[in-house]
Amino acid sequence: MKPTVLFTICALVAGCTPVVSQRGYLQDLDIEASIDPATDTKTTIQQRLGYPSTEATFTNDAWYYISSVERQVAFFHPTVESRAILAIYFDKDGKVADLKHYTLDDGHVVAFESRQTPTRGKELTFLQQLFNATPGVPINNTGNTNPGGSGPPGGGGGYP
Repeated sequence: MKPTVLFTICALVAGCTPVVSQRGYLQDLDIEASIDPATDTKTTIQQRLGYPSTEATFTNDAWYYISSVERQVAFFHPTVESRAILAIYFDKDGKVADLKHYTLDDGHVVAFESRQTPTRGKELTFLQQLFNATPGVPINNTGNTNPGGSGPPGGGGGYP
């Protein structure tokens, strides 16, 4: 076999090798087991585990430490192989009230709406934009109108 063919085959195989990466909080089960809900507070948790990956949105009563392992092959989108979430809940005094562990099996798939709201006006193609950008030639804005239907096309609201 010729060296160039062998090199090409090796390069193709190396390019398809999956890349596995650990993201977020590095889970330490010994430290997590040493957390005592009766005595530990936000300060002691932060000293042991560091800053949380995220906190509860509307209240300050939960910290989340998120760890995930992702795998990516070549240029394809990465896939999450595993996810571990340590949720620490606090009472009103800032002491640990509860600890919970969550995985990918505990998650729910959320379907996002992909529809788009149409906008008024005229959308120009690439070639129309290119020809309209000729130096010394004014741009024709005949298709663009004010969405409100009244007043100048450029806005102009406010007090007289």
